[in-house]
Amino acid sequence: MEYLDELYPDVRCELEYEKDYELLMATVLSAQCTDKRVNKVTKELFSTYDIFSLANVSLKEIERIIKPVGTYTRKAFYLKTIAENLVKDYQGRVPNDRVYLESLPGVGRKTCNVVLSNIYEVPAIAVDTHVERVSKRLNLANEEDNVTVVEKKLMKYFPKDKWSRLHHQLVLFGRYQCKSISPQCENCKLQVSCKYYKKKKIDK
Repeated sequence: MEYLDELYPDVRCELEYEKDYELLMATVLSAQCTDKRVNKVTKELFSTYDIFSLANVSLKEIERIIKPVGTYTRKAFYLKTIAENLVKDYQGRVPNDRVYLESLPGVGRKTCNVVLSNIYEVPAIAVDTHVERVSKRLNLANEEDNVTVVEKKLMKYFPKDKWSRLHHQLVLFGRYQCKSISPQCENCKLQVSCKYYKKKKIDK
């Protein structure tokens, strides 16, 4: 935690949003896609439509805008259905209700954790591909653990009031330092705990 504080003293979600539903939809779009690309797409999407007009616009129009994020046909359906449900059930607002949010199409536990943590300051650790990779390399989780198990282990190891901050830090660490390919191991202060680094030394 001290090392992550040193690397990332000021952390925030890298997805750009102004309204609660914008974060929800941006997180849905970020599956198998970079935040940078999502931000380009949502800039046009949210400047053109609000949640009420998104509930009524055609799927083809949503598909046209979000095409660069990949699997855009399915994601367009998710966004339109999410908009329809939020307008119908909560006047367009995102509720602080995990059960309801996870009932929406395209919204799993990771997405829900991101939204509740950033919008309502609910302590949560969202395990994406970066958090999962870093956790396993640093022996915080086993290779065979699924994302739910990884999340539970991280929640067990770290103080609850640090979960949300830690999530952002692990994402950034995995995105920029402990990358999937060619991680920056040489100057990392976590080498002593890292299975990847130890294996790399042996292979050399």
